[in-house]
This record gives sequence, C-alpha cells and structure tokens, in this order.
Amino acid sequence: MSIAPKIDPDEAKVVLDLLVSIERDGAQSQRRLAQDIGVALGLVNAYLKRCINKGLVKVRQVPARRYAYYLTSKGFAEKSRLTVSYLSHSLEFFRRSKADCGAVLAEARMRGFRRIALAGRSDLAEICIICGIEHGANIVMVVDPDIKAEQFVGVHVVQSFDAAAGEVDAVVVTDLHHSRKTLELARKYFDRGRVLVPSLLNLHADRTGADE
Repeated sequence: MSIAPKIDPDEAKVVLDLLVSIERDGAQSQRRLAQDIGVALGLVNAYLKRCINKGLVKVRQVPARRYAYYLTSKGFAEKSRLTVSYLSHSLEFFRRSKADCGAVLAEARMRGFRRIALAGRSDLAEICIICGIEHGANIVMVVDPDIKAEQFVGVHVVQSFDAAAGEVDAVVVTDLHHSRKTLELARKYFDRGRVLVPSLLNLHADRTGADE
C-alpha cells in the first residue's frame, strides 16, 4: 500500500528533494532548505507540514530557537520509493521522447524541411537536439522568450518567432508546460503543415497539421 496518495511528478520531485536535503542536513533553516531544493520558502513550509503530518519527518527544537528535522523510518522508505519512481519516470520519458523526436525529424526530412527550429526550452528540446545529431537534422535555433542566454545545448536562441520566420522550414513544438499556447503561436508564423508536434504532447490531431 502506498504511503501517500498519488501526486504529479513535479510534486513528487519536490518531496523527494526535500527528504534528501533533510537527510543530508536536518539542522538547516527553512530558508536554506528552500535554496537547496530551488523552490519558494512558502512552498517548503507547506511541504514540510505535509511531510510531518504524514509521519515522514519529525521535528525537534534545538538551541537558538531553531528547529531540526529528521526522517522517520517511514520517511526513509518514502524517499526510497520516490527515488525509484523518479528514476523510472525519467528513463521512460527519455525513451519516449527520443522515439517521438526521431519520428518527427524523420517526417521533416521526408517532407523536405531542412532547417528546423524548436519551440520551447525543455528536456524535450534537449533530447530533440541530441536526436537531430543522430538523424543528421539541421536544428538551427530554439525559440523561447524566457531564455536570456545566446545558446541552449549549443543551439542559437531567439526570443520570438519573428526571428525564425523566413529562416527555417519548419518548427517542432518542444514546450512541455504551455504546448498548446506555443503551438497556436507558431501557427501564426508558419503554415499548419510546417508546425510538427511530438505525440507525447498529446496533441495527436495536430501532429501532421490536420484540422481540429
């Protein structure tokens, strides 16, 4: 029987990171914990309370009016379970992403699309770039308004589709969090048939530019 109700992968990763950080140094302040796992202070407080209520973490007061946290036996078991789950999920994501990106890039080549842009920085985009090398695809840029760096995994970055229009033959949507919005934006600059979508984004009807 599972210790906790099923939660989405992002929440599970926060809980896992929190348990790992507490195991490493339970005397950290909540602010330091937040910095360690890269989330907001208020979120750490909420997850700590949740872990304490579920019996995964215990707290005791230490000198200087501070608190120390430590994992219970239940907490250690949950950390192990989440670790296995996260690694399994990550491996499955990589395998499916690699297969889907390979299929999309093969389709692009078959249709004569030589210069490709990726729409959205993400793990999917990184995997697509790797697949591009394997398939001989010419991925020339990544479009993402939130990237300040000039390159992402060695590929040139632009902040808008204005810079991509006229420079590439097709766009592959790689935005994991706002894929529908990114798809619709890309279609304002490119014909529907030139905007390709990996099937794992669950926009199946849009993959070949078919009408919705």
